[in-house]
Amino acid sequence: MMTRRTLSALAAAGAASAILTGSALAQSTIKIGEMNSYKAQPAFLDPYKKGWELAVEEINAAGGVLGKKLEVVSRDDGGNPGDAVRVAEELVTRENVALLTGTFLSHVGLAVTEFAGRKKVFFLASEPLTDKITWQNGNRYTFRLRPSTYMQTAMLIPAAVAAKKKKWAMIYPNYEYGQSAAATFKELLKKAQPDVEFVTEQAPPLGKVDAGAVLQAVDDAKPDAIFNVLFGADLAKLAREGATRGVFKDRFVVSLLSGEPEYLDPLKEDTPAGWVVTGYPWDEIKTPQHQKFVDAYRKRWNDYPRLGSMVGYDSIKAIAAGIAKAGSTDPEALIKAFRGLKVDGAFASYDYRASDQQATVGAYVGTLALKDGKGTMKDFQYVAGDKVLPSDEEVKKLRPAAAME
Repeated sequence: MMTRRTLSALAAAGAASAILTGSALAQSTIKIGEMNSYKAQPAFLDPYKKGWELAVEEINAAGGVLGKKLEVVSRDDGGNPGDAVRVAEELVTRENVALLTGTFLSHVGLAVTEFAGRKKVFFLASEPLTDKITWQNGNRYTFRLRPSTYMQTAMLIPAAVAAKKKKWAMIYPNYEYGQSAAATFKELLKKAQPDVEFVTEQAPPLGKVDAGAVLQAVDDAKPDAIFNVLFGADLAKLAREGATRGVFKDRFVVSLLSGEPEYLDPLKEDTPAGWVVTGYPWDEIKTPQHQKFVDAYRKRWNDYPRLGSMVGYDSIKAIAAGIAKAGSTDPEALIKAFRGLKVDGAFASYDYRASDQQATVGAYVGTLALKDGKGTMKDFQYVAGDKVLPSDEEVKKLRPAAAME
C-alpha cells in the first residue's frame, strides 16, 4: 500500500503537471478579449459575431499568428458603461487576455477607452462612432476601426449642400453618438452654407422614440430638409410613421447608417426611397476583394453579410496583422505597429493613421430605392476615410498631448 508521503508526492507532481499543462496551453494561444452589446443590439451584432468568428477560423486554419492560434473570449457589456468597465477588468485580470476589442454604443466605447488608457491595455474600438474616442478623449492605447460620426457626416455634406435647402430639421437619438453626429452636421453645413437655419431638433431617448410626436414637431416647424441619425427599430418606426403622415413628401432627407442592411432590410417595401444615406450595398459591390469576403461568409454561414459582418471580420484581421507586425502582444509594441498599419479589409484596403489612431476605412454613400419589394442603394460610391478626415496638423488641436506620444 502507498504511504501517506508517497500519496502526497504524487499529488504534488500531479498539481505541478496540471500547472505546466495549463501554462503550455495558454502559451499556445493569443487571447483576445471582446465585449459588445449583443442582447441590446442584435441586428448589428449577430452578424458582427459571425464576422469575427469567420476571421478567427481563417487565421487559425492558416497557422495562426506568431505560431499561435487566436482565441476570442467574448462577453456582453450590457449596453452600459459601468458594466462594460467591469467586463473589461474581468477580461484583463481573470481571463488574462492580451488586448481588448469591440463595443457598439458610443458612451460604452468611451468608458472602455478611458479604462484602456488608465490600465495601459491595448484596445481596438470596432464600432462606436463618437469622435471623442480618437480625438478629445483619445489615448495612445485606443485605436478605432469604423469611420466616425465626423467622417460619415462629412461624406453626406456634399449632397446636403447641393440640395440648396435653407431650413433643416434634426432628428437624433439623445446619447453620445446622436449628439456628436448632430453637432458635426450643423458645424459642417453652416461652414459650407452660412445662411442655413436649423428650425427644430428632436432628440428622443435611444430605443424609445415616439415617432408620431417627433414627426408632428418636425412637420410643425416646416423644414425644407431633414437630417436623421436614428437607426434600428427607431428608424423603422420613423420611416413608417413618416410615410403615413406624409412628412417626408417633397422634403430632402439625409440619414446616417440607413443604407446598412441590418436596418434597411426590415423596412422592405416601406423603404423611404430618395433618402441620401451612408450604408453597405453588399450585393452590388463587385470588386474581387469584396467578392472573396462575400463568398467565404456565405459558404460559412449560408447567409449574406451585413455591415456588422464586415466590422467583426476586419477587427480580427487588423488585430492579427498588428500582432504579426509587432512580433508581440506587448501594448507598447502594438501601438507602434498599429500606427501606419496597412490592412486588406473586407471591401477595401486601409490603414491606421499615426496622428489620431483612426482607421481610414470608408463608407458607401448613395440614395435609397426600392428593388423587387425591398430596399437597396443606388447611385452609390465608396468614399475612403482619408478623404474626409482632418489633417494631422488639425488633429494636434483635437487630441490630448499625452495621446500623441
